[in-house]
Amino acid sequence: MAGYLFTLDNEDSLHEVLSKGVYSTNLKITTSYWKIHHEGTFADYFSMDEGDNVYFFIKRKIYGIGELVNVGDDCKYLNFPKADIPTSPTYNKIKHEMILNDSKLNLNNRVLCTFKSSPEFFKYGIDMDEVLNSNPEAFKMLRVLWKRSFIKIDDKENKALFDIILKSNENSLFDYTKVFPKSVKLHNRIKKLVNEDYQVSAKNLLKLASKNTAITHEMAIEAGVIDYIQKNSTSLFGKWNYLTHQVVASPFKPVDYMDKMDIFGYRFIPSYNTVSKYLVIELKKGKADKDVINQVMKYVDWVNQEYEFKDYLMIEAFVVAYSFPPEVIALKEEVGKRTFARGSRPVVTEQWSNLKLITYKFNPELQKLEFKEV
Repeated sequence: MAGYLFTLDNEDSLHEVLSKGVYSTNLKITTSYWKIHHEGTFADYFSMDEGDNVYFFIKRKIYGIGELVNVGDDCKYLNFPKADIPTSPTYNKIKHEMILNDSKLNLNNRVLCTFKSSPEFFKYGIDMDEVLNSNPEAFKMLRVLWKRSFIKIDDKENKALFDIILKSNENSLFDYTKVFPKSVKLHNRIKKLVNEDYQVSAKNLLKLASKNTAITHEMAIEAGVIDYIQKNSTSLFGKWNYLTHQVVASPFKPVDYMDKMDIFGYRFIPSYNTVSKYLVIELKKGKADKDVINQVMKYVDWVNQEYEFKDYLMIEAFVVAYSFPPEVIALKEEVGKRTFARGSRPVVTEQWSNLKLITYKFNPELQKLEFKEV
């Protein structure tokens, strides 16, 4: 089970969010197009699934624990129809269509997610240092929480965070003076209000970032690919239980200088919480160059070292670009492989060559990405 850590300004904000059972990022609109950080926020919402845990971060302290819950068909919705288009509608005209509609400031709340307590949201928050020291090897993304409204954490990191919060609040489990009241007052409104106009998808992000059949922002492609994989489990990318973007893939250093994988994921063995494969995707909005092959192989080596104990066969890697020149395809055939030893008594020499090159095209009529393997 994955988790989401949402940042808030103060405890008053926490009370308000918990009373509604809804969280929404403030996306201030200043242009007629989405900026990169807007597209990244939408990408984060696209990968949300029912059952993912929910936490809140306020001034060094982390509060939990909840989980995303489907209200109607999904756990994420647009706050109002066409909220994924960066226009500034008139509040009084669309107030009755808005899920969050307390004030005109809610016009900046473009997309939201729904959650509930699980088991409780405890009033005692855990200091960030205490969290990180509780299981140092488990925490990767939590250490680089920087300039983000929220982050997604993987199953291992989520379990470590869940454990320290629950252990620190064990004596509060049955003391209702030490937990926040349960409330999901907006959930009934959502059930009555939402229809297909509130569904979250990458269509309008891609359309706004498109130029003919190409996409001009790589972050928009990230969002589009994540949305595509989430909704197309039989596609050439396959089905993945965990999917996210901008995952750290370098030793710890100042956050702005860290390498980040465009898209990272993993799948479980069916019916078990045992990881079967890891996913690495590197993206290029235009023509791929030789550097992208070297970069994706650097990430393959990183995942091999950090996640799956030197077994390259557990990795599936892709480069997605608008086109691939012959010299890039040739380089992939030359360096897109690894020879390694696995097992003992006897030791077996294996070769990994599971790097695929994928072209994308934006279909303006269907407003979606289409993919083809090179």
